[in-house]
Amino acid sequence: MTNKDLSVIIPVFNESSNLDELYQRLTDTLKSITDSYEIIFINDGSTDNSASKILEFAELNEKIFYINFSRNFGHQVAVSAGLKHCKSKCTVIIDSDLQDPPELIKSLYATYKKGYDVVYAKRDGRKGESALKKLTAKLFYRILNKLTKVDIPVDTGDFRLIDQKVVNVLNKMKEQDKFLRGQIAWIGLKQTHVLFQRESRKGGTSSYSYSKMFKLAFDGITGFSDKPLLFVSRLGFIISFFSFLVILFAIFSHFILKQTITGWTSLIISVMFIGGIQLISIGIIGEYISRINNNVKERPLYVIASTNLKLEEE
Repeated sequence: MTNKDLSVIIPVFNESSNLDELYQRLTDTLKSITDSYEIIFINDGSTDNSASKILEFAELNEKIFYINFSRNFGHQVAVSAGLKHCKSKCTVIIDSDLQDPPELIKSLYATYKKGYDVVYAKRDGRKGESALKKLTAKLFYRILNKLTKVDIPVDTGDFRLIDQKVVNVLNKMKEQDKFLRGQIAWIGLKQTHVLFQRESRKGGTSSYSYSKMFKLAFDGITGFSDKPLLFVSRLGFIISFFSFLVILFAIFSHFILKQTITGWTSLIISVMFIGGIQLISIGIIGEYISRINNNVKERPLYVIASTNLKLEEE
């Protein structure tokens, strides 16, 4: 049952230096849109004083809610927890590092009111990020679009506004390895974007390392494309075909040309090449099997240590 106009979901991991400014800018923006709103902070196992700051906000403002995880479960899981417990006609997902300006929510909401189900914030520029970070992000989105049948918007993160019917579908998706921007694109419906300049981080350091970005990329590819598996199978056929030709040539050379092919170097190179291809293939297949294994376990996505929300029975 939806009883508010707008929910805002904010995953938090060690962002205490940004929370005061975020709270002030966000509440000022939401007040200019509607009085019927809620803000849900999801504290994803922070080790600084983020939890205490969020608790202060909740004591000052009855529209502030929080979920404290028992440990760090990850950004996508934190957002999923917020989506499960929001109760509004539409929901905004925004990070707590202030790189995504809270003031843009007014434009997202105004565009949503024109009849769109999803309004995502598309980056027209990225301040304060290294050339390598910009390059890897740009390549990731374009490679992902080439590999998947789903048209996932390029140059976008999770900062977006989605209608409650989109939230309802997301909550029915039970996969453990979440890739929300891909899942939202998969749903379809009426989607558009609003351009903005992404700001540099206000304070603290990003917890999104290259290894986490790589894992997110793999979740996106394995969750929405089977082309890596097709690549493995086709590569196997190609290598088998060329190997068969080499065998025929070796037999022909030995019995017809009377020239036996010898050479330790060529043998080792061949073995190492085939071995490398096999390991890559096994690794790709293993990623898909790992996703199946995670889903078969049916463990909860997260564990809540404390909250001021009235939780429904699971």
